[in-house]
Formats: sequence, C-alpha cells, structure tokens
Amino acid sequence: MTLQRPRLSRASVLLTATLLTSGSVAEDAVTADTFSCIRDMTPVRGFFVDNIKGDLEATLAAANAAEGKPYPAGSVVQLVPTEVMVKREAGFSPVTNDWEFIELDVSAEGSSIRARGFADVVNRFGGNCLACHVKAEPQWDMICEQNHGCDPIPLTPVMIKAIQKTDPRCEPTPLSDEEKAALQALSALR
Repeated sequence: MTLQRPRLSRASVLLTATLLTSGSVAEDAVTADTFSCIRDMTPVRGFFVDNIKGDLEATLAAANAAEGKPYPAGSVVQLVPTEVMVKREAGFSPVTNDWEFIELDVSAEGSSIRARGFADVVNRFGGNCLACHVKAEPQWDMICEQNHGCDPIPLTPVMIKAIQKTDPRCEPTPLSDEEKAALQALSALR
C-alpha cells in the first residue's frame, strides 16, 4: 500500500504562506546572511543574543530574567560562532518550544548553513541539539547555562571565550596566553 501525500488547496497554501510571513519570522527570512560576527551581538554572561525582528529589548529581558522567562519570537542565541538558536513564532515547533537549531560553517567570507531544523539537528561533534537543550528547566526556555539543568559541555569558560574571539567573520582581536593555551588544549581533544 502506497501512502499518498495530502493535496493542499491553493487557499491552504496561501494561508500557510501568510501565517509564515505576516508578523512572523518566515523560514526563508533566516538565511546564512542573517548571521555574522558573533561579537556584534549583545553579550550576556558569556553568550550572545540578538533579535532579528528588532526587539532586542525583549530578548535581553528574557536573557536577564533572574527566575527565567520565555524568549520572544525573533530571538537569536549563540554561545559559539557555529551554533545558533532562533526563536520562531508560537506553535511553530512545540517539541522545541519554537526554537530552531542552526549549525553554521563560518569563514572570513561569511556564514553558510550546514544544518537547520528542530528535533533532528546534530552538531558537527555528533550531538543532537534538542537532546541537550530539552534538559533545561522549563523557566529557562531551553537555554542552557550552568544552573539550568542541562548537562555540562566539555568546554571551559576560557575555551569558549577563545572560540568567540577567533570567529573568522570578526575583526581579529588579541588572545591572552591563557586563551591561546585553551585553544591548543581544545585542538588536542579533537
């Protein structure tokens, strides 16, 4: 028995297109060009945030809420240059609390999208993004920090800072001796 794809009426297709583009972050609006130097974003406790809908204030309010708070649609969260979370409109992906996970390749020329999606995105080290972020306690809206319920990652704060400083899309910035040593240690782990 062959399963057939349901046929969508023109009205259904138009309604879906309207819902995706009217006041929401349409999937095609989030492209590789959306992402540039991580350090051009706003730093918050070691990670960076932005909002592609222009509501940075609301994103910062969520990021800085002492007891946690849902992030608004359009929020962008990055810890390292190659991994991004983008908050989509309510109902876009209930499994991921409306977060889209994006894995990037980055170079001096810019960004390219290696993988994107919701429950099935795997980073370059073989880790499923959702499998880590789903462990965050609900009030943290799937954002992992040391006290949010997520498993620890195998990177030290110094390694993370060094990785952020060496984003090839950014203007070069000097590394401390400690950051240089951390990058060497990270290279040895790979």
